[in-house]
Amino acid sequence: MTARILVVDDDKAFRSMLVEALLDKGFEVETAGSAEEGVRLLAAGGFDLVLQDVMLPGMSGIEAIPLLKEADPLADIVVMTAFSSKDSAVEALKRGAYDYFTKPFSLTEMEVVIRRALERRRLQSQVQALRTSLEREGPLSRIIGQSRAMVRIKEMVERVAGLDTDVLITGESGTGKELIADTIHALSPRASGPFVKLNCAAIPENLLESELFGHEKGAFTGAASTRRGRFELAQGGSILLDEIGDMPLHLQPKLLRAVEQKQVERVGGSRPVTFDVRIIAATNQDLRERVEDKQFRADLYYRLNVAAIHLPPLRERREDVAVLAAFFLESIGRRLGGEPLSLAPDAARLLQAHDWPGNVRQLANTLERAAIFATAGTLTAGDLGQAMQRGPAAVSLPLPEPGQPLRQAVNAFEKGLIVQALQRSGGVQTEAAKLLGITAKNLWNKLQKHGLDPEACLHSL
Repeated sequence: MTARILVVDDDKAFRSMLVEALLDKGFEVETAGSAEEGVRLLAAGGFDLVLQDVMLPGMSGIEAIPLLKEADPLADIVVMTAFSSKDSAVEALKRGAYDYFTKPFSLTEMEVVIRRALERRRLQSQVQALRTSLEREGPLSRIIGQSRAMVRIKEMVERVAGLDTDVLITGESGTGKELIADTIHALSPRASGPFVKLNCAAIPENLLESELFGHEKGAFTGAASTRRGRFELAQGGSILLDEIGDMPLHLQPKLLRAVEQKQVERVGGSRPVTFDVRIIAATNQDLRERVEDKQFRADLYYRLNVAAIHLPPLRERREDVAVLAAFFLESIGRRLGGEPLSLAPDAARLLQAHDWPGNVRQLANTLERAAIFATAGTLTAGDLGQAMQRGPAAVSLPLPEPGQPLRQAVNAFEKGLIVQALQRSGGVQTEAAKLLGITAKNLWNKLQKHGLDPEACLHSL
């Protein structure tokens, strides 16, 4: 669904330029020339984000912020101000604005902030949906499993959620670490605050420090304005540092300070920025081994490992496979809009006997692929057979058309290998990178290069 942005600025030339740039990026845009008009349009509904100038005729952009928040509490507000009015921008943040730009600003940087704000809105909607589900169906309703291990984990989650201590979640890829983190936040006293997520393995190393801690204007080439990092954006809520085991060694001392002192220094900055955030870390690696290999700081490991929750792989709790399968099939059936789905006895035995190297995520993807191609509502072992194959699919190498460069065929071959690796790993990017013999950061760059969506790759059989 296309995001809708409301631009509030009385400078017609600047407004026209900004609208054209936003339209080129695929957004829907409406404009207002005054704060009063902006409030009226936002109250009518349908906007995801407001870009608003500070200096406006009549009511100022600062004065309008409480009225905008009242008109639509979910819409984020980004203010635009001249550098000389930077104090006004800080005041805007205090009144509830999400972020600010100082004019002139980079359109590329503007797009990054807009997409980050939209992602925050999406995550907030997910957390709200989870909270509503928990209130309706009872605590921990989304953590599926009846094994002794899962009963114990539910008890730990319920106990830890009410505390304000930092949490370390460990387990193989696909075991549900992010779901546990979601539930802890949704059941915590911080549930009404933001929940910011960052995959440490997916962000290029040269950008990770800025993403985490923010940067000051001019800190590096392209830093056209000051940006807040993820810790600041999570103020009053929680932050999930996923794949913490891949945190570069040289950034770990700065992260340790953030964990211990609840302070960060922006890149290029000299003053500490204090935050109030609960830190949840997750990893599929053995951090003790990483410590022994001198790849992870022992003091950071011990600081994170205060409240630890370990998720066992699915092969160690096979009694949960049938319960999980029933849960997923009900959801898949609703999504596909067909008759209710169930498992034949031979299919249930096949699922139970499988080791599931991709764990719960692989089980869910396998059931969905089987359901798409099944001819009846009861899935058989035959329906599951092809979906459970772990071997590589055949690769079709399109030859270049006459006059086209060889590079086109090479790119197609690389793209096909990436799709196969994602399918074999159940969509787990770190596992797919291992299959390809490259780093997770290299894989992330190649996904951007080829315009690949990891989730979409799972269904391109």
